[in-house]
Amino acid sequence: MEVRIRPARAAEATALTELVVRSKAYWGYDATFLEACREELTIRADEIDGRRIVVAEDEDLGMLGAASLEGTAPHGRLGLCFVEPHAIGRGVGRALYSHVMAAARELGFTRVTIESDPNAEPFYRRMGARPGEDTVSGSIEGRELPLLEVLFTTPGDGWTHAWTQGRRAIHLGNVAEFQSQFGPASTEAAHYSCLAAFISPHPAALILPREVPPDWIDLVGGVLGWGPVEVYDGLSRERAGGDLSRAVLSRPALAERLNSLGLPLLPWGRTGAFAELAGESPGPDALRYESKRAAHELFTRLAPDHPGIRVPEQWRADTRRAAARLLRKRGRAGRATVVKTEHGAGGSGTWVIRNHGFRASPLPRGPLLLEEFVSGTTDPRDLTYDGLVDAEGRVHEVGVAVMDVEGTAYQGATVGPGVVPPPLAETMARFGRAVGEQVAASGYRGWFDVDFVTGSDGRPAPTEINLRMTGPSVAFMVKARLDGIRGGDHLVRTVDHVPLGARLPGPELSAFLRETARRCAGIDAVLVPSIPTAAFEPAPRVGVVLAAHARERLDAAEALVRAAAQDTGRMFLS
Repeated sequence: MEVRIRPARAAEATALTELVVRSKAYWGYDATFLEACREELTIRADEIDGRRIVVAEDEDLGMLGAASLEGTAPHGRLGLCFVEPHAIGRGVGRALYSHVMAAARELGFTRVTIESDPNAEPFYRRMGARPGEDTVSGSIEGRELPLLEVLFTTPGDGWTHAWTQGRRAIHLGNVAEFQSQFGPASTEAAHYSCLAAFISPHPAALILPREVPPDWIDLVGGVLGWGPVEVYDGLSRERAGGDLSRAVLSRPALAERLNSLGLPLLPWGRTGAFAELAGESPGPDALRYESKRAAHELFTRLAPDHPGIRVPEQWRADTRRAAARLLRKRGRAGRATVVKTEHGAGGSGTWVIRNHGFRASPLPRGPLLLEEFVSGTTDPRDLTYDGLVDAEGRVHEVGVAVMDVEGTAYQGATVGPGVVPPPLAETMARFGRAVGEQVAASGYRGWFDVDFVTGSDGRPAPTEINLRMTGPSVAFMVKARLDGIRGGDHLVRTVDHVPLGARLPGPELSAFLRETARRCAGIDAVLVPSIPTAAFEPAPRVGVVLAAHARERLDAAEALVRAAAQDTGRMFLS
């Protein structure tokens, strides 16, 4: 069924009224009830334009539903949203609702209320409307109806405005360049750099080290309402991604083009080469707390003022042999230990040693950091607080997230309402803000996060600071964009590693992503493809961002995507 939405016509007033009454009757109301409602449900020819009534229709099936956006910005209401009974459950209501909310956003509405039939309330809740106070029925005396609301954010809201001054931005995917300041870049850095598409909620240009599928950014932008995005990819011949800032500097025409846009230039992480490209002068200690040793020292200093925080003990071992001696001693005492290199991303350079019979040879030569393993099965276990330091050194809170960690490897994160219990979130936020103030005092400007694990006593234990964009930051960006263009309060989950059942070249990958996105939409979820470049690797996989207004739909969308990804192998079976 192909649904088209268009403005209603005055000549359709009677037909629309009968459609609305049939739709109301779908819920089992008797003739007396419907007659009492008829005056309120009647649509008059002279009010169709003023009420902004639209019609959903199919070329073969004709008129299938109607909806309206009523009132004057900034506050309005969803006056109608009715579907022919035979079309209910086929996506017509979802299409009408989405159309009206998109129109509300474009027209400058910040709040849309919905006086819902009790039977329709679950639908509106799934679509992101939040419950408010009940309201009195306009037709039936003594009857109360659920009143819901949809809120839209504006470019001047909170941290998003502090991040980009309410403007679009230029994104630089210099993941490998950032990592190379502290050691060899990971082999996954070039694939991970695709996440630079989400450095801000609304990019104008994207600069990447490796080539990306030509229609990937259109798939992403179509969901997030970006419009045209300039993409400059394939700038580095190095497999990991190389020095992307210098690659731009070596192309004067590209550097001039980016400068001509007059927009904020945002990197994945700050480097000397980026400072040269952006004309900045970072202080010598700006990245001090990217060090896990320096971060631990900061946590220890701050902890006395934050009794809800527990800082694990940490020791330094100058050599692999010294580390092995301490690890065996702790292992014999039944104590697990986390071994860390001073720098590392996404769990790289981190091991958990649980017994004294391990072999020391796999460990790096040193120096190494040995840290008390915080035990516990409290859910949620792995957490993060994200914030940013603006150009004036002010700290802005972004939010808290639950991370998906397998062993020590980061897999993704979930953000949104209720993901982290409020008391735990408040404890993390207080400590995260205090960390941000110290990070700002060191001269750092940009995005940062503080990672935590939750112990058996329920207290969060800080483990590291990241002075760069990270996987969870992607979830916050997508949430900010979807909340702004669709309304509501989204739950967003990043899934960075979805194994595919077959290696997919460009056209097959695009077809898979489009079909899977369509299936997610069928369960009121959103799919945004985030990492497309690994789909033709020997171990093929993709990354996605998923969003929904209910936790069960978010979980269902992830299950759908993982199953569909594994099924890709079947298309090549004879």
